[in-house]
Amino acid sequence: MLPGWLGLRTVGSNYRSGGSQRPSHLPRHPAGGGYLTRTIGERGGTGVVRDQAHPRIAPFALYGLLYTIVILFALQGHTITSHPTDVARIALPLLAYFAIMWFGTFAYGRAIGLPYERTATLSFTAAGNNFELAIAVAIGVFGVTSGEALAGVVGPLIEVPVLVGLVYVSLWARGHYPSRSTQPTMEGAQ
Repeated sequence: MLPGWLGLRTVGSNYRSGGSQRPSHLPRHPAGGGYLTRTIGERGGTGVVRDQAHPRIAPFALYGLLYTIVILFALQGHTITSHPTDVARIALPLLAYFAIMWFGTFAYGRAIGLPYERTATLSFTAAGNNFELAIAVAIGVFGVTSGEALAGVVGPLIEVPVLVGLVYVSLWARGHYPSRSTQPTMEGAQ
């Protein structure tokens, strides 16, 4: 699991999924769905996908995400409640990360003269994480009851309330932000 070329001790692992001998079976279904969506979109225009296909497919993505979260909480709930120190060891670095990324990006956006709307958007984009991807990788590589999956479950538990709190900080900061009339513009810069 660790790269030997860094001089670290290495451990070998052999992962197999199900009874399949071919690892290429995993990307077929999403790739096929993407191909069909693109083909339909090219034939009927992007309006067909946006107006007809997307509204039918979108709920299933939400159902899949909710199902995954419910299963993860069901499998990790006992660990979360019985090992609060492990949860704190995961949560504290995440709190520091969100604060550093959001406040640092907000200060940088203000320093380079971005308007409030762009600065706030940039700050939330920088502070947000892709926990959905992290959860999928942790489950796929380490298993659903692993410590890595626990970190993936704790992540959104910390991220959502912190980002909601940062929304209030952002709204407060809007009142202390320079007005548009005093900010430099890009007109004539080209």
